[in-house]
Amino acid sequence: MISVRNLSKHYGDLVVLKDVTTEINKGEVISVIGPSGTGKSTFLRCLNLLETPTGGEIFIDGIPLLDKRTNIPKIRQKMGMVFQSFNLYSHLTILENLTIGPAKLLKKSREENSKKAMELLKLVGLAEKANNFPDELSGGQKQRVAIARCMAMEPEILLFDEPTSALDPTMVSEVLSVIRRLAREGMTMVIVTH
Repeated sequence: MISVRNLSKHYGDLVVLKDVTTEINKGEVISVIGPSGTGKSTFLRCLNLLETPTGGEIFIDGIPLLDKRTNIPKIRQKMGMVFQSFNLYSHLTILENLTIGPAKLLKKSREENSKKAMELLKLVGLAEKANNFPDELSGGQKQRVAIARCMAMEPEILLFDEPTSALDPTMVSEVLSVIRRLAREGMTMVIVTH
């Protein structure tokens, strides 16, 4: 599903990634573990071109990501990314946070979006919070909403950038149980963590 060959990323003289090569198959859950500053997040950000690699190749389902002719927005729709800082829209309800992407990008109907969003909120144990705003949720709840929001776009791959690092220990288990459930269902995931 993801093939990386000789990936490198430099910022001037600073070499962050050097000749990274890996294969990630459909349904695999891969953890990228290491101390801060070792390029874990940069690797993840290169996978969906939030960072442009200095060299190497990345293939998503056999499609060369770095080819100028590749439709990057279409490839990005296959990959959801969950950030450590949640990135929820504070002026929208939880339900609206989940439905805005599919409405604008997937052109799904309001009814279909709302139904799917409620199913996803049930999956992450937050259906009762659908009409709340992000500021009314705990960190663990916000992170579960962020995962549900990614799932609303029906991705084939989920990229997690330190999904529990901004949470206190009591909230970590809430998020990890959602990730475990997605793993059991066969979601392909790359998880960056300490």
